[in-house]
Order: sequence, then structure tokens, then C-alpha cells
Amino acid sequence: MTDIAANLTDADGFYEQLLDAHLGLDEQASALLNAKLILVMANHIGDPMTLSRCIEAAKAGDAPPQKGD
Repeated sequence: MTDIAANLTDADGFYEQLLDAHLGLDEQASALLNAKLILVMANHIGDPMTLSRCIEAAKAGDAPPQKGD
């Protein structure tokens, strides 16, 4: 497992917000929203090593632990 620390204080709330953002979008618009969101978040993170670890975790299917786990 890739070393990705849990940082979300409200993972369920974020997930709900993410799902809501996709409501009413077709498959192409949903994929475009995801691509834009990834680029915005990557820009915010900024650190190449952290971004590499995130990519590896996503490829491996790893999910970060929830806070308190």
C-alpha cells in the first residue's frame, strides 16, 4: 500500500458533494468534470512526490484510511 495519510475531516460529506456535482451530467461531461477536478487538486497539492504517490495508490486501488482508523 502506498503511504497516503488520511486528511479528510468529513470524507462522507466530500463524497456526497462529489456525487452531487455529477448529477445530470452525461458520461462525457462527468469525465471532463473529473479531469478538471484532478488538475485543480494536483495544482493545489503541488508536490511531485505526493502526486506520484497518489497516482500509484489510485492505480493499486488503495484508499486512504479514514481518520480514527
